[in-house]
Amino acid sequence: QVQLVESGGGSVQAGGSLRLSCAASGTVIRGYCLGWFRQAPGKERERVASIDRDGTTRYAHSVQGRFVVSKDNDKNTLYLQMNSLKPEDTAMYYCAADDYGYCIINLPFKHWGQGTQVTVSS
Repeated sequence: QVQLVESGGGSVQAGGSLRLSCAASGTVIRGYCLGWFRQAPGKERERVASIDRDGTTRYAHSVQGRFVVSKDNDKNTLYLQMNSLKPEDTAMYYCAADDYGYCIINLPFKHWGQGTQVTVSS
């Protein structure tokens, strides 16, 4: 029933910006924990940002100060604004959602999008 669709990925030069969107359908995400993950070839999946049902945000150290996660409950959409991009940010980016509502460490997210590729060149 729940579907998440990412968009906004692409290729940019180092120092550039990109805005990812995650459109949800089949449920209302207001009460959900929402997260952004990324995975590069040969590397472990990393949670880069999350936002709780109450709006509390958390970031991985690697993106702190550069990325901003936000949501629009009326549009049922999650966003990730990525600034000052670095080549090491290159990865497939996924959004995820869970109805638990609070983004605790190691939360097993129930719903995942298909991913969108982000490539940053030097």
